[in-house]
Amino acid sequence: MTFFSAAPSSPGSASWIVRAASACLLFILLGACKPGAPDPAALAQGRVLYAQHCAACHGANLEGQPNWRERLPNGRLPAPPHDESGHTWHHPDEVLFAITKFGLVPPHAPAGYESEMPAFKDKLSDAEIRAVLAYIASQWSSPHVLAARAEMLRNARR
Repeated sequence: MTFFSAAPSSPGSASWIVRAASACLLFILLGACKPGAPDPAALAQGRVLYAQHCAACHGANLEGQPNWRERLPNGRLPAPPHDESGHTWHHPDEVLFAITKFGLVPPHAPAGYESEMPAFKDKLSDAEIRAVLAYIASQWSSPHVLAARAEMLRNARR
């Protein structure tokens, strides 16, 4: 089967529809393989690591703890959600990586800020942290969230 023939078929003909559908499929497959696209193995690893290290606080479905915006009696905030209802997607990748690796400390929190968020630098490798973050990001599917995040990331790179 060739995608392009010497004599073009008219739109609506069976051969035109097959070629158009094939071209669409090719573009979809190429898009899934583009540089920077999450590696399926890394996403699978990230899902397992999230379940092992993050879900106890941030929820098995990334839903966070109840009333995550209200301070606890000890003055700390509950773990926020990592799904689209939270604020994780508002932060650049470098910030999310640093908070995960080093905990919620300066420059990403005020000096002396107390948080339940542990540092994972001694528990997870950089690649594992990136896999967890890729898994979390892979769960964001709202066109609004994806567009807003893409714009935020473009602005963060300027």
